[in-house]
Amino acid sequence: MATNLIPTNYPDLWFEDTPVGRLKKETWDADDQQIDAWLAEYGVPSPCEWTKPGSYLQTTVRHEVVDNRRKNDIVLIPVGCTENHGAHTVSAMDTLFVSHIAEAVRRYSAKRGNPVSLALPPLMYGSHPYHHLGMPGTVIVREEVAKELLIDVMLGLWNDGFRKQIIINNHGHFWMLEAAVQQFAKRFQLPGVFRVLDWHRGVREFFRPVEGGGSHETPFIHADEAETSLGLLLFPEMVHMDHAVDTVGMPFLPDGHFDNSVDGLHRPHRWSEGEGHFGIEIKATPEGVVGKPTLGAAYKAKRPLVASLRYLTLVCDQILEAFPAGTLPPVEMVSLRTEAELEPYLREPMSEGWRSVYVLPTVGSSD
Repeated sequence: MATNLIPTNYPDLWFEDTPVGRLKKETWDADDQQIDAWLAEYGVPSPCEWTKPGSYLQTTVRHEVVDNRRKNDIVLIPVGCTENHGAHTVSAMDTLFVSHIAEAVRRYSAKRGNPVSLALPPLMYGSHPYHHLGMPGTVIVREEVAKELLIDVMLGLWNDGFRKQIIINNHGHFWMLEAAVQQFAKRFQLPGVFRVLDWHRGVREFFRPVEGGGSHETPFIHADEAETSLGLLLFPEMVHMDHAVDTVGMPFLPDGHFDNSVDGLHRPHRWSEGEGHFGIEIKATPEGVVGKPTLGAAYKAKRPLVASLRYLTLVCDQILEAFPAGTLPPVEMVSLRTEAELEPYLREPMSEGWRSVYVLPTVGSSD
């Protein structure tokens, strides 16, 4: 095996010899007591903090927002949806997942004295793939509407000095989030660090089947064993297992072409790269479930969640190490604008000589 790979006890699983790979390997090898200890460090489980004072930008007193930003100008943006997740749980499930994850990272960073900031979920109603169309309990927002909303949110946060932005996603509209980030960059050409992450796909190794070293018996799909397990860990009062039912999708072609929700099988296509090869949800799985939620158990979600929390913490730490609060990537290396042109917009908001980005003309392609 190459020297830049870290082997495991499973021949088809290895980790890169990078900070990311070493973190994942350490999490993979940790015993259950260490996993519980890490969860405790992040305050997991804890109630959702949407209305907790000091948790989100919108619920933090303004002078504290500015004080925190001067220490840590990263903002985490959880995005979700309203989607039927079966009779046994709630339609805010995806939004709750990413909110709880972002809140845990904020709690951890706050204990270290430089709290990352959070923006309340701008997408409580998300975009959807075609095969979700018509499903009761699922509210579909047109992609262009959702994308433009996210671009506007990114611009407003940038104008407030939060120029390092991480969008955390759980829902099946990733193509729209990627498009929002790319179009924001094309339209405004502002320096910063912008990233979008499917939290579960980022730690896909931890959703391997039991025989591959993981804790789940079935692949991660939708409202299934994996998502139900995480719900039981984070908000058990909103998961009624006596109403959980198992389902099987309705494929029309042989298996092996399209991957599952975390791309854990390394197949040729991501699940979102086609339609027509399986029945749409309202016809094939009207229960709002694809998979086996009856197998859900809180303990199964612990290690994947720890891996995600520790990875997000590493991302924030590495961003701040490269670009401490108030500093950005070199303007003329990441933009076609000049440093002189952007100088007044790059100053701290409301400081002497600062100009609001809303008077800056847009440039480049809007495609």
